[in-house]
Amino acid sequence: MRTKEFQCGGDESSLLDCRSSGSDRNTCSPVGLTCSDPENIRLVGEASRCAGTLEVKSQGDWRPVDDWDSEWDMTSAAAVCTQLHCGSAVSTEINRDFPDRLVWWITASCVQSAAALSECVMMTDYDESYVGLDLICSDLLTRPNISLSSADGEQLELQVLTGSDFNISCSTEPQYPGGSFQLIFTSTNRAKNHTLPAVNHSAHFPFFSAGRTHRGEYRCVYHVYVFSQNFSSESRTLRLAVLASVSELMIRLVVLLLGLLLLITALCCSSKASRSQKSG
Repeated sequence: MRTKEFQCGGDESSLLDCRSSGSDRNTCSPVGLTCSDPENIRLVGEASRCAGTLEVKSQGDWRPVDDWDSEWDMTSAAAVCTQLHCGSAVSTEINRDFPDRLVWWITASCVQSAAALSECVMMTDYDESYVGLDLICSDLLTRPNISLSSADGEQLELQVLTGSDFNISCSTEPQYPGGSFQLIFTSTNRAKNHTLPAVNHSAHFPFFSAGRTHRGEYRCVYHVYVFSQNFSSESRTLRLAVLASVSELMIRLVVLLLGLLLLITALCCSSKASRSQKSG
């Protein structure tokens, strides 16, 4: 079994976004994971797991939720978004599109205090309702991707040669139409950004004649307006290195050799002049 050590900060959208050890190592120990996924609650009906109609699983059955004490508010919605690991609550409202469907009853006070929403399910004789609860959480968007490629589309590994052309590409899953990508570039002494509309859920930023000014960190931020709100999501950081090309290395070598030749010539001339003075 080969393993790699991952160092996650907690805000990554996938395991591969985490920093990891530089090399794999052999081990004979099995590896296990313990997850705290909120498997008994979900939001359904939208393109994101962080928006939609609240459903709770109890006794093996998924049902919409109705508020027993009519005290459902943004505080209750925020508690649900936290349990779903979806950030904070953006909006919540009553959904009246559930005629004659069985529901689970809950109280808002329980939702705000309980460790798990499934603990708040109430069993009553009256289990039909005409309403449900819709939520929108702040982490609505999946994390966009950022990648580096040559001018002809070949994928590159975080480095380009001096003088070459390259592209930084931003893309996201097809959750919602439209939107735009903002490419943020940060170097040691400056920060710049460029914005392009999202076409087929992606955007490509061309750069020409790579040089020292292109070294630094690049991030993609996807912006989209949905549900009457502006949402954004940021990619991982791409750290770009600009390497000297073969021709540049040859020029440096020639300059170095010429410098050494001049130094040797100067030393020889100095030595001859010194010997001439001693002879005189």
